[in-house]
Amino acid sequence: MKTFLPAPARLAAAFVAAALLSVSLAHAQERRERREHERERFQTPHWVFDDRFHHNHYYPAVGYAVDVLPAGNVVVNFRSGRFWFHSGVWFQQAGPRYVVVRPPVGVLVPVLPPAYSTVYVAGVPYYYANDVYYLQQPGGYAVAEPPMVASQNPPPPAAAPGSAAPPSSPGTWYYCASAKAYYPYVAECKEGWRSVPATPPQAR
Repeated sequence: MKTFLPAPARLAAAFVAAALLSVSLAHAQERRERREHERERFQTPHWVFDDRFHHNHYYPAVGYAVDVLPAGNVVVNFRSGRFWFHSGVWFQQAGPRYVVVRPPVGVLVPVLPPAYSTVYVAGVPYYYANDVYYLQQPGGYAVAEPPMVASQNPPPPAAAPGSAAPPSSPGTWYYCASAKAYYPYVAECKEGWRSVPATPPQAR
């Protein structure tokens, strides 16, 4: 059975739908304008768009200078130099201004930048942000040499000890207590194989 709304209810529903559509269109237009503004702001030689490892992040290019450091920066003393670190960007003072620099290998920061990607090299996690790689160290994260090959795929989990097939050894049998059977009649043993001397059955 169809339900018919009275005319005032239909008008109210149409009004609500039109208002929601208007708000949705206004938000879409606002998002387009924001993207255009960012594109105009960042499409200069002073900004870099980094999409490596799905980083998808803008950051100021090395050599870009500012008069005032951003609020919330961290002062890092390393060897004979002083650096200022903020959101993955490294600064050093040059006269009255602060210039974006590439950090030296080994310099340590207490926290990672807010925008970073985790990549793996030979199973070791590296943290990538703004064309800089970090390795976790006691007390923070140290700038590392760029690895030769990096992947965002985590390493495969290690097999439980003893779960795989045992090594083949002449004169030795392998028994699994939980399965109450010998290899190869069972292929895996969660608690680990027990090697026992091979003893042929006694002739009667």
